Amino acid sequence: QVQLVESGGGLVQAGGSLRLSCAASGSITSINIMAWYRQAPGKQRELVASIPTGASTIYADSVNGRFTISRDNAGNTVFLQMNSLRPEDTAVYYCNVHARTTFWKIYWGQGTQVTVSS
Repeated sequence: QVQLVESGGGLVQAGGSLRLSCAASGSITSINIMAWYRQAPGKQRELVASIPTGASTIYADSVNGRFTISRDNAGNTVFLQMNSLRPEDTAVYYCNVHARTTFWKIYWGQGTQVTVSS
């Protein structure tokens, strides 16, 4: 089994910055992709950014140039640096990991609230 522990959400004024972290632990043998999704009230969950192992990062158009996704050297922790935050970035942010223990499976974090005030 894989556990995802998220941290770093909070309340910030527009123009400010936050850094989210998500640490994956458990009997992981390989990770294919780590990503961040978000879901605002009344809206569908959407991809914010993803970082595949050995491939280029992908960003939603709405955050490109403002957010940066990265992984630590061990590859089991993913970060989302969020700069120039806007009120429309307000959402619950979820960590998403495609990992293998004995088989491949997608795992979700519990979510962390990000609120940007105007």
